[in-house]
Parts: sequence; C-alpha cells; structure tokens
Amino acid sequence: MAMREIVMHPNEVLEVECHPVEEFDKELHQLLDDMFETMYAAEGVGLAAPQIGIRKQVAVVDTREEEALELINPKIIKTSGKEVDLEGCLSFPGLFGEVERPYTVTLKAQNRFGREFKLKAEGFFARAIQHEIDHLHGVLFTEKVIRYVDPEQEGERESND
Repeated sequence: MAMREIVMHPNEVLEVECHPVEEFDKELHQLLDDMFETMYAAEGVGLAAPQIGIRKQVAVVDTREEEALELINPKIIKTSGKEVDLEGCLSFPGLFGEVERPYTVTLKAQNRFGREFKLKAEGFFARAIQHEIDHLHGVLFTEKVIRYVDPEQEGERESND
C-alpha cells in the first residue's frame, strides 16, 4: 500500500466525469488499498479516485459505523427522505457547509472482483456514499451547500445559548 497525494480544489480533475472501470485487476486492487490508506491517514470517511488525480469510477467509504465499502461503477437507483447536515471534503480542507441530501439511498455497484452488489444505506453512511458518488461525476459538495458553517463558532454559539 502507498499513500497518495490528495488533489486540492481548484483542479480540473475534480470537476469532470470519471470513466467506468472495465478491468478488475491487480492495479485496481492496489488503487483501492492505496485509497483506503490515504483516506485513513487524512482522517476522512470517504475518498473518490479523482481526489487522487485518477479519472475512474472508484470510491471508498468508511464511516466506522458500517463495514468499509469499496464502490466501483456505482449508481444510485433509489432515494427517499431528506436531511440537511454538515459536510466537508478532503479536497477543501477547513471548509464546511450544510447540504441537503436524501436520507436513504439504494445503489448498485461492483466490488474489486467485478461482482455486482446492491446496498441500502441511510443517515450518515448514505450521505458519505452520495458525496463520493458525486465526485465520480464531477459534482462537488460546494455546488450543493445551503449555508457555509464554521464548526468551531457553531459549537461556541450552541454552548452559549
């Protein structure tokens, strides 16, 4: 495994459509392993391939609430509910904003061996999955922010109320 450099905004690779994965080989397995290592080192809960400069439909998610997830060629097929919550992004260090997303998502994707699977997720896990899938289509969370937030000031304000 190897740490990869996280691409920071502005960089055009973050805003373009990624290519579907067609070869499920050792190179893909290495990429997935490297992505997990990079995500954990950065203390993130998700990482998409374009965030390390690779235009492939590959993402990893680990919210520590569910099992770590590898998403290859993912597609959301159903959503329900709505929830507004705080999001950040490893490609935008220190930037946080409230984003409205579906509370529940059902998706289909492939694993590192090319086997298709279906998954239903909700809450924070669903939010992280949606955030990473957006990256694969060149969509950044900043395009969906309702209101930018300074988490430290929010915490101070809440404790002063």
